Amino acid sequence: MDYLTQGIQYMQEQQYEEAAQAFTQAIEENPNEPLGYVNFGNLLLHMNDRERAERFFKKAIELNEDVATAHYGLGNVYYEQEKYEEAVEPFQKAIQKGLEESDAYYMLGLSLLYQEQFKFALAYLQRATELSPDDAEVHFQYGLCLAQVGMIDEAIQTFTKVLTLNAEHSDAHYNLGVSYLYKEDPEQALKHFGLAIDIQPDHMLAANAKAKVEELLEQNQGE
Repeated sequence: MDYLTQGIQYMQEQQYEEAAQAFTQAIEENPNEPLGYVNFGNLLLHMNDRERAERFFKKAIELNEDVATAHYGLGNVYYEQEKYEEAVEPFQKAIQKGLEESDAYYMLGLSLLYQEQFKFALAYLQRATELSPDDAEVHFQYGLCLAQVGMIDEAIQTFTKVLTLNAEHSDAHYNLGVSYLYKEDPEQALKHFGLAIDIQPDHMLAANAKAKVEELLEQNQGE
């Protein structure tokens, strides 16, 4: 077994010190092979050593800028520091270099979403849902983005899809409630706010929204 494979196995077994030693040996054996630096970068990122992780990913890119996982790793370094604007370019490059995986599109979409660039985020999050059709969280973030651009019917369909994947997703119920308020359907909104609270009793947003809708319905009945 080569040092890289050994290091990855150690990482999976959460033996991080042994993984670091294996990746160090892999780099010493092949100093011009970028994958050693990428894997060491992933280990450092996992251990929240972002400054050193950034250096390792950049070294990998310096050796071979076509290694998609090095760009993806660098994007994650910036994303975890909430440097969303800086994260966009490496995530884009990871995709351009052939990383056709849901995570790459998802992280790029989120980086744009958190900058409130909703229209740009939408296409990437949609692609992430196509590549991960059973991932509730990917669909949920896509639903939030649809709602932000005013595609309320599509958002409702997407949040409903989230609940078929994870029936206990309280935030999906809450956002369905908000979506139904936009559709001027307070009864449906009330139902979903109630379900959000049933799942998560301390869901303050759902509790406040439910109270306001109930108050509004009472006022309307009194008129």
